[in-house]
Amino acid sequence: MTGMEMASYLMVVVYVISFLAMSAILAREAGRPVWLFDRGGGAQAVPALLFRVAFAGAVLWPLWLAVAGNPMPGDPLTRRLDGPWLDVLGHLLVVVGACLAILAQRFMGTSWRIGAAEGEQGALVDGGPFAISRNPVFVGQALVFIGLFLVLPGLVQGLLTLILLVAIRLQVGIEERVLAISLGAPYRAYMDRVPRWIGRPRRGA
Repeated sequence: MTGMEMASYLMVVVYVISFLAMSAILAREAGRPVWLFDRGGGAQAVPALLFRVAFAGAVLWPLWLAVAGNPMPGDPLTRRLDGPWLDVLGHLLVVVGACLAILAQRFMGTSWRIGAAEGEQGALVDGGPFAISRNPVFVGQALVFIGLFLVLPGLVQGLLTLILLVAIRLQVGIEERVLAISLGAPYRAYMDRVPRWIGRPRRGA
């Protein structure tokens, strides 16, 4: 690995550790478990599995590349996308994405949950990063994976990024339905006002 690749990989590892540690801290502050994938019904089994695969791969695959090298030396994505400028852009996305995701996770406080289940959601959080995105944690995670792909372009890293994006899209659809039921009119008004991913809030909504 080059220095930039190693720095990006270490940032991903730091983010994953921070995500787990922050989840434990927020669970202790809330006085209840925050893991709801197992309580939210079978529909969340697929995104839950995809998230596990994506994050495990993001930690283990770059390590494999560093130790054993790429088992696909003719990888077309590596040949076409490997370069110093994309490394810089990718590293920037990893850093920005990790910071956004952790900031948004901490901003949720005792409303933080992993997964969704009716009657188990915390209070509506609509300030800070949630004023410009209904899903800033997921936006940050997507930036982390896209950035890591630019730094370490290849078919496997591209597949891991795609898996993460599919998991996010599936889970967001589930969570929005659960939140609309659990939180009612205030959340539906929030959906009308704030974009799903990122952008300026809509006035008068």
